[in-house]
Amino acid sequence: MKKVAIIQARMGSTRFPGKVLRSLGDQLVIQRVVNAALKASLVDEVVVTTSVKENDNQIYEWCIKNDVRVFRGSEDNVLKRFYGAAKEIGADIIVRLTGDCPFLDPWIIDQIISMVTVGNLDYATNTMPPTWPDGLDCEAFTFKALEQAHLHAKRSSDTEHVTPYIRNNQKLFKTGNFVSPIKRLHEYRFTVDTPADLEFMESVYQICPNVNSFSNLVATISEYPDLASKQPLIKRDEGFDKSKSTEDIICENFSVSQQLLNNALEVIPLGSQTFSKAYIQYPKNTAPLFLTHGQGSRVWDVDGNEYVDLVSALLPNILGYCDPDVNFAINEQLQKGISFSLPTELEIQLAEKLCQIIPSAEKVRFAKNGTDVTSAAIRLVRAYTSRDKIIVCGYHGWQDWYIGSTTRNKGVPSAISGLTTSVKYNDLEVIEKLIKSEEYAAIIMEPCNSQEPLPGYLKGIKDICEKHGSLLIFDEIITGFRFALGGAQEYFGVTPHLSCFGKAMGNGMPISAIVGRNDIMKEMEEIFFSGTFGGEALSLAAAIATIDKIEEAKVIPYLWEVGDELTHEVNTIIKDLNLEEVIALCGFSPWKILQFKDCKNASQFEIRTFFMQEMIKRGVLILGSHNVSFSHNKLDRTQIILAYKEVLNRLQDCLKKDNLKKNIHSPVIESIFKVRT
Repeated sequence: MKKVAIIQARMGSTRFPGKVLRSLGDQLVIQRVVNAALKASLVDEVVVTTSVKENDNQIYEWCIKNDVRVFRGSEDNVLKRFYGAAKEIGADIIVRLTGDCPFLDPWIIDQIISMVTVGNLDYATNTMPPTWPDGLDCEAFTFKALEQAHLHAKRSSDTEHVTPYIRNNQKLFKTGNFVSPIKRLHEYRFTVDTPADLEFMESVYQICPNVNSFSNLVATISEYPDLASKQPLIKRDEGFDKSKSTEDIICENFSVSQQLLNNALEVIPLGSQTFSKAYIQYPKNTAPLFLTHGQGSRVWDVDGNEYVDLVSALLPNILGYCDPDVNFAINEQLQKGISFSLPTELEIQLAEKLCQIIPSAEKVRFAKNGTDVTSAAIRLVRAYTSRDKIIVCGYHGWQDWYIGSTTRNKGVPSAISGLTTSVKYNDLEVIEKLIKSEEYAAIIMEPCNSQEPLPGYLKGIKDICEKHGSLLIFDEIITGFRFALGGAQEYFGVTPHLSCFGKAMGNGMPISAIVGRNDIMKEMEEIFFSGTFGGEALSLAAAIATIDKIEEAKVIPYLWEVGDELTHEVNTIIKDLNLEEVIALCGFSPWKILQFKDCKNASQFEIRTFFMQEMIKRGVLILGSHNVSFSHNKLDRTQIILAYKEVLNRLQDCLKKDNLKKNIHSPVIESIFKVRT
């Protein structure tokens, strides 16, 4: 089995032309990369691949002079060039390296090759997610995988680089990631992208001449802890021109999704574990139904389509998919165990942290999802007040006590449904009228959703509750860790008696918490609220790491900033197209909710279906709100705004021509039930 390292190199870098032929210490940048590949014990041969452009003659001549095999091909179709080089040399396993990463350790190359050969993988890398310093990245793959990519990749985004098709289509390829054993190495950058980078790396070389040894490089990082702060900042082209179209983004093939749905429906009701993720919530035949993987702000479906994800797993992924700090905490705990016979100290650590940051938290209990803790809160307040009736305002989960008050109440005894009364948001008068009867144990409510609370509304509810012996519960499953570190209660300055948190607390890991006043929480010792996995350690470790990062990285101000930008841009488009009576963004910037309205030529459901169909087609996965995350960068925001511009222009045109129904390519999506009014 022939293992070949193929090094990409070109002279035409926009930021630093000719960088690969610059000197670093006593060698050229490209020579260091070639040497690293030659020193890898599992590499049989090394070849440099460059373009046929005249400017790249210098690289060709350097290779000939230094007895380095070289292959030349298309500048734009890098995949084709790479395939040509691999085929000519007879490679079975290919390692892709870039000529601007002179600090690469041969040991890393060997590890990645071993993952493919011993692990029987099609593709292996150390960048999914990136946990190593930028510049120590490496990927290896089989010739068969490369050939499949060469034959089937059609988009320019798949051919202007070598491995996007393989990385995107993880339904077709068996992949693996080599994770750094040391935390936060991804914060370091040792790649030559600008003259300032080369100057910085020269200074590192002077400190550590044997920079191609990972252990020596780590020792240098340890000895000089401020090294990361001395790295040159680089302004990458994060966005693309808003005048561009989404032509190379279009997602239209969902054949594998449809095939898997047929399989799923044979064994899973609705084909999903969650109503909001089921096929009935997305336009039929024009949307993905199953995903393979996520990275940062993006997800890939089983057909290889890539999306900016504005669903964010229904809001848990506040930091983004595969956040390296959270993943490190999970992996570290995984080596110790997952579920134990007795509690772990992690329960104390997380509970103490929540008591520090959440105004209403004096005592804490953990569970796995939002329904667990909202239901625990209801049992708790009934025990504390010796009353049975509950007022609800918002969405609070699937248990009988709540769902019985909605139109989705099949299977709930009427005796239970009769104990719950649903009220509209911002109506203080009706709440006071109900609670005055002194029959209600509590009101549980989302402190805000699609509407802003009227002045004095939240404080008024608390005052009414305390006057009549009822309790106020804030359901902060969504707003918690999104509006403020201490939740919406911190943001609005109103402290409830009990609160429920979840979703974003573990960045995707299943964990929730009920927190509250000490004397009320003491009833937990008397009621029965108990679960085998309440103290499951991976989720506890993830939650601690998530909250730490939210605080340290100033995540919440960033969510407001991203949400504000999207809101401003989208509202401008809506206004320019005179669509204010058709579509609106409601609520608060970290969680803006889309509101569609009936109009003369179409119903709100037809408009929403068309909107989702067209946004998804342009590579934006969206359900009904802007669930922004810390990983949504400028590129994502530009793509979202561009998609909005194209879709709303199409919507306006269809409404004018009265042909919207003809342009909806699926049955119209109806709501399961409406809870936020």
